[in-house]
Amino acid sequence: MWYDGGWSWGGWLFMTAIMVLFWGLVIAGLVALVHYLTTTRHSHQAGPPPPPAEWGRASRRAEDLLAERFARGEIDEDEYKRRLALLREHQ
Repeated sequence: MWYDGGWSWGGWLFMTAIMVLFWGLVIAGLVALVHYLTTTRHSHQAGPPPPPAEWGRASRRAEDLLAERFARGEIDEDEYKRRLALLREHQ
């Protein structure tokens, strides 16, 4: 008589699916939390700014890259001159 009003086999399948979904979400949440905690530490660790002696090298590298883009035809002469003037203005 205790079988009256039971869920039968459909209820057991439903409860199994819910249990698998629940534990899947718990595990996915833990993996996401670990991933978040490990990547934020590495992305926020920035080195000290370069000393002023290296600033000239950085701007020189930027000018070299600009000249390479001009030589490959990626930018025209007007844009090259405008960007070069802008780079030299901020040195």
